[in-house]
Amino acid sequence: MALKKSFRSSIRNYFKEIDLPLFAATAAISLFSILNMYGIDGFGSFLTKQIIFVVIGLGAMILFSFFNYRYLKNYSFPVLLFYFISIFLLILTFVSRSVRGVNAWIVFGQFTFEPAELAKLMLIVLMAKYFSQRHVHINQFRHVFVSGIYYGIPVLIILAQPDLGSAIIFSLIWISILASIGINKKHLFLLIILAVLVSYGSWMFVLKPYQKDRLLTFVNPANDPRGSGYNLIQSKIAIGSGYWFGSGLGKGSQATLGFLPEPHNDFVFAATAEQFGFVGIMAIMATISFMVYRILAIGRATASNFGKIFSIGMAVFLFSHALIGASVNIGLLPVTGIPFPFLSYGGSYLISIMTGLGILQSIKRYG
Repeated sequence: MALKKSFRSSIRNYFKEIDLPLFAATAAISLFSILNMYGIDGFGSFLTKQIIFVVIGLGAMILFSFFNYRYLKNYSFPVLLFYFISIFLLILTFVSRSVRGVNAWIVFGQFTFEPAELAKLMLIVLMAKYFSQRHVHINQFRHVFVSGIYYGIPVLIILAQPDLGSAIIFSLIWISILASIGINKKHLFLLIILAVLVSYGSWMFVLKPYQKDRLLTFVNPANDPRGSGYNLIQSKIAIGSGYWFGSGLGKGSQATLGFLPEPHNDFVFAATAEQFGFVGIMAIMATISFMVYRILAIGRATASNFGKIFSIGMAVFLFSHALIGASVNIGLLPVTGIPFPFLSYGGSYLISIMTGLGILQSIKRYG
């Protein structure tokens, strides 16, 4: 009896120490992802694996909430170690099996792992570690340059895969962190010029023909309705057919009958809108926005510069995936192939974002 009371007391204390609204929102949208996947796939392999990924992800979030984030703040060796491990895993994708001509995954039988998602998290950790100790000297360009090397190594590898979507997310994370800590305007101008040059070089020498087609076709998919414009046209049809309240769970004809390509991944936003309508998809976006708000609130409340910078990186990590994913599905951006937060099938992004949320809870607990 005493053991049971002690356990209940520990649980109560735990939920008092963490950010409970963020925990509840994360658990709710994770459970919804399982329901949504059932509506898309029924009792298939996607649903089974999604349940496994959600359980592992929630477990990782809880586990890392007990981990004292100060080890990341105070010690360089573990941070650099895991950063270079993520780089090594990115390099391994070139000796693994390619998927649709892209070497972005390490394939284990029926399971795949996308190291870029882990690398995004490690970049956030490394930037928080680096700038938390040098924030007074941020106007010195050498610190921007060194951080640019840490950012540039994984981005160059990812562009070679090629994975343009992940490279964009990396860039948004890095630039947002630099902007938040007060980068010199002259340095920011130089970075913009560099970004333009890199974008031009990527277009000329890195991007494959199908990626250029994606970038050109999203402006007017009707020019090639059976080819490069097909995916976007079907996505818009799925979203439009959902109207206000959707067709109902498992009743989305575009997804279930195979008209909508990749309803579990790239176009899961459209598949969700078809099932749950405008109201349902707005509830999803509101939940993600609320999570971003709670993430930034944790950063504002902590006295740790590491915690403040890490929270900004995580907010960008989460929100940029959601914003780009939704924009792709409604035709505001070309198809990038990045997962939509929580809803997309797969464990790489889900477990990475959950691990980051666990570190945020640790920041909340330990101050």
